[in-house]
Amino acid sequence: MKDCTIFKLSNGIRVVHQHIAHTKIVHCGLFLGIGSRDENTENQGIAHFWEHMAFKGTKKRSTLDIITSLDSVGGELNAYTDKEKIVFFASVRDEYFERAVDLLADITFNSTLPEKELEKERGVILEEMSMYLDSPDDSLQDEFENIVYPKHPMGMNILGRKETVSRFTRKDFKQFFDENLSNDKIVFSCIGNITLAEVEKMAKRYLEKRSLGKATAKRKKINIYKPNEKILTRTVKQAKCAIGSRAYPIHHNDRVAFYLLVNMLGGPGMNSRLNLSLRERYGYVYSIDAHYIPYSDTGLFAIFFGTEPKQLDRCINLIKKELQRFRETKLSSKQLNEAKEQIKGQMAMSEENNLSLMMMMGRSILDYNRVPSIEEVFEKINAITPAKMQRIANEMFREKELSQLIIKS
Repeated sequence: MKDCTIFKLSNGIRVVHQHIAHTKIVHCGLFLGIGSRDENTENQGIAHFWEHMAFKGTKKRSTLDIITSLDSVGGELNAYTDKEKIVFFASVRDEYFERAVDLLADITFNSTLPEKELEKERGVILEEMSMYLDSPDDSLQDEFENIVYPKHPMGMNILGRKETVSRFTRKDFKQFFDENLSNDKIVFSCIGNITLAEVEKMAKRYLEKRSLGKATAKRKKINIYKPNEKILTRTVKQAKCAIGSRAYPIHHNDRVAFYLLVNMLGGPGMNSRLNLSLRERYGYVYSIDAHYIPYSDTGLFAIFFGTEPKQLDRCINLIKKELQRFRETKLSSKQLNEAKEQIKGQMAMSEENNLSLMMMMGRSILDYNRVPSIEEVFEKINAITPAKMQRIANEMFREKELSQLIIKS
């Protein structure tokens, strides 16, 4: 990846731009450093609800205007909310770049939260919650996070609870927004065949108007972790299971090495150790995945799978056996080099997707205030040793530190 350009507007909003000559499509997004972890038990679900309401009208656009603005020229507009971020993003042909920036800024900063639309969207979200509860595959990770982060916003469901979603008012949204969002938590990211001068012009025109804002709310500190096990009874044919623990935060020195370790354990490759064991050798699962999600001051390590109830105990034992192998047996140089080449290939492939690259740039500015080059990341991967991998395995794969969730009939 060529070096991207980063600059700051006079009001503190940061902008990151990457010029790609051979494309007609521009991808751009506004990244806000707030999310569901900034909620409490009284306003749980408000970040996700607010993300929905941003599409429901501004001072100069109706809901229909917002929907058709990019649709009418074959573009796309979307958004998502996670634990620490809310992101609004768009993809359009480059001649409609200004329209996209104008629209993103408008829905992000000028939503009027119309009362009629609020009630309508409340019903949509309550229905979304009902559908979610009917789908154990969707709820497994959220239920597991509640075990790993009990009595903490990190463990609360992003959708919220029916009790909270049912009572939100326009005042609640404004209060949450004002208390948690300041301009130093806002990043605009864009990639495409557009010049830096054009990006600067559009950023100043549509983003520099926002006043500084003063976020007064403080994030709740992470509490002490205690491993836990839980069984939930649902109407399911397969038993669903999650196994894992807390993990390194995003700035930890062992983050990249642990990402490599988890990729070997249960990454997207068909040659992951868990897939080779539980699917290819024994046929117990259709899919099994291991994930590492780093956050600002903590992280989540989790293995997810589904299987026939009678095979559940065997699957859990096989997983623990693979974790034990990593703890007790140092990787050979050949094994580690093959794992490094695989993950570097996966990363290079992801950079071929310009939308993914734009997303990575925006998140990186929020998290690091810079965008590490792929060469820099490769250097960190190349420096990892078998001894380091074994040390991390003994830190992160300790059986007594693992939490477990089972959903079954």
